[in-house]
Amino acid sequence: MRRLSLSSRLALLFAACTAVVSLFAGLLFSGASEAHFIELDQQLLEGKLIGLRQALHDVRSSDSEIRPDEELSRQADLSLRISGSDGKRWYDSAADLPDKLAQQPGLSTITHAGTDYRVLNAPLFPDKPDSPQLTLLLDITHHQHFLQRMQRLIWLTVGLSALATALLGAWAARSGLRPLRRMSNVAKGVSAQSLNARLPEESMPPELAQLAHQFNAMLGRLDDSFQRLSAFSADIAHELRTPLSNLLTHTQVTLTRPRPIEDYREALHSNLEELQWMAQLVNDMLYLAKADHGLLMPKREPLQLGHEVDVLLEFFAPLAEDARVTMSREGDAGIEGDRGMLRRALSNLLDNALRFTPADGEIRVRISEHTAGLRLNIENTGDGIDPALLQRLFDRFYRADPARQESSSEHAGLGLAITQSIVRAHGGQIRCESAEGCTRFVIELPRRD
Repeated sequence: MRRLSLSSRLALLFAACTAVVSLFAGLLFSGASEAHFIELDQQLLEGKLIGLRQALHDVRSSDSEIRPDEELSRQADLSLRISGSDGKRWYDSAADLPDKLAQQPGLSTITHAGTDYRVLNAPLFPDKPDSPQLTLLLDITHHQHFLQRMQRLIWLTVGLSALATALLGAWAARSGLRPLRRMSNVAKGVSAQSLNARLPEESMPPELAQLAHQFNAMLGRLDDSFQRLSAFSADIAHELRTPLSNLLTHTQVTLTRPRPIEDYREALHSNLEELQWMAQLVNDMLYLAKADHGLLMPKREPLQLGHEVDVLLEFFAPLAEDARVTMSREGDAGIEGDRGMLRRALSNLLDNALRFTPADGEIRVRISEHTAGLRLNIENTGDGIDPALLQRLFDRFYRADPARQESSSEHAGLGLAITQSIVRAHGGQIRCESAEGCTRFVIELPRRD
């Protein structure tokens, strides 16, 4: 069975609501009209009752002279029956009155021979227990016909109102859902080649403006991710092209003529270096792929960051001495983490700082604790980084200086991306701050429990 569209559902809902409200209002009006007619009839009958009691004050038995004609002649649709206290009929003002009538006092309604009557029973002498009974019958057929016509009009109004509301509701719903159709058309046209389409948020109704904003933000994220993926694929091809070209060229040159065994050994050693670089690059890419899928599961062992930093500073000391760079560490703090992963992240940062610190420069590592956890700063003197490039430093294969082409996996533009993945795997964050003469990498990690 075909599902109803949202416009049809809204139209039917509007029609149903209108029908219910119209029916409820019609029934209230009909009930109020009927109550109003009953009240008018009761006032009329009670007024006539007073006049009849005065005209019949001498009636004591069925033999008494009964002359209510003067009162009855003033109301053509009014009839009278007089009965004794024993229920025996004394007088009927009309020949076609019902044989049996209710004897209980008060107002009631009956139907006889297609005629509707409002009936009022009352004693002729209210102060006497054996008083004759007066029964006044008022023909209300015209009232009932009016009420029946009004009820038919109510049903007709309900039907026409529901139909009109359904048509207007369908038109209003279709008009109101036009932004959704526009959004659907934009979504239909989205592809890998057209991720720059956007919805006009300013022309959207307030209820859909937030949805349009989120939809545009989603397209922006998809566009950014696709661009990054495309650039990533191009970077991988670029990074692997050079070593593969070197391997092919070197191997082809070696095989052009017979050579001594030492030449073949030297060629194999050279090829081995290229293959090791490529293997390291592939391992780094697999490491980052695991990080993207949340598969990096660091061990949780108590560590002292000061000791771990000192071990790395001692490792880089010979390189720092050759480059005439001073390295120092301040502060200490405990943390629960993976020693190997944290050492790799810190090693990448220290290696990065060492390569970009000029001679006679300084690298400082500062560890401090605060309320949310601990902070580790690695800063080095030297030229600052353009603020526009800071957000891209952690992108894969990104180099602030594109002219740099170093044949080392650590310098292929993956070091900072790996460092960011390790820090995030430990529940922390990393950012870069750079000012004139100083560049600082800030790592914030949660406090050890």
